Amino acid sequence: MGRKFFVGGNWKCNGTIEEVKKIVTTLNEAEVPSEDVVEVVVSPPYVFLSMVKSLLRNDFSIAAQNCWVRKGGAFTGEVSAEMLVNLGIPWVILGHSERRLLLNESNEIVGDKTAYALSQGLNVIACVGETFEQRESGSTLAVVAAQTKAIAERLSIWSNIVLAYEPVWAIGTGKVATPSQAQDVHSELRKWLHDNIGAEVAASTRIIYGGSVNGANCKELAAQPDVDGFLVGGASLKPVKVPAIIDYPAPISSVK
Repeated sequence: MGRKFFVGGNWKCNGTIEEVKKIVTTLNEAEVPSEDVVEVVVSPPYVFLSMVKSLLRNDFSIAAQNCWVRKGGAFTGEVSAEMLVNLGIPWVILGHSERRLLLNESNEIVGDKTAYALSQGLNVIACVGETFEQRESGSTLAVVAAQTKAIAERLSIWSNIVLAYEPVWAIGTGKVATPSQAQDVHSELRKWLHDNIGAEVAASTRIIYGGSVNGANCKELAAQPDVDGFLVGGASLKPVKVPAIIDYPAPISSVK
């Protein structure tokens, strides 16, 4: 079963109006494969969502970086899934390691958020990944399986989910999982889906890699059979480098 390549750009807590407009202009002018070949999603901070939506080319989509676990109300500082839908934002990133580690979001909270966002019509980029200590102790697969399980046990439909494997030790550090390390975890995640959810979900679910991805290392990573794209952090803020990351998968995406 073919899996369309997916490239997401997570801008995190960065940018000014001028900087965001510059990135959007570069994306709008970029010559990249068609949306039939590569799906492109950018994720600006909340305050820029409407502006980016109004300026960005129609073949690229937009994701919020988080949303609340249930319907809105007296939850100061939070943004609900309903609000994102009302704004016309189709995607949301949930379970990013920075929220898990800095804001103590548990596997269960991430699972609840994912289920609620999907119930309101959002597509979800659901993040999993291990810390350096967990990798060194040999518990990588146990950690990502537990994170995936907490999401899976709350769902019945997988068609609107992309799984993002983001080793915490590689996010913003300049360290990158080797192609074989990334492939090993992606393969095990797909096997987990096969054994616990079903063969069809395992074959169709896109599993993307995040962790210091850039134009120099994306080629080897993208060539791995179970790497279906990227969630790009710092490099997505550098307009010159973005088109190269989007463009690379075109020759190989047809065999995914």
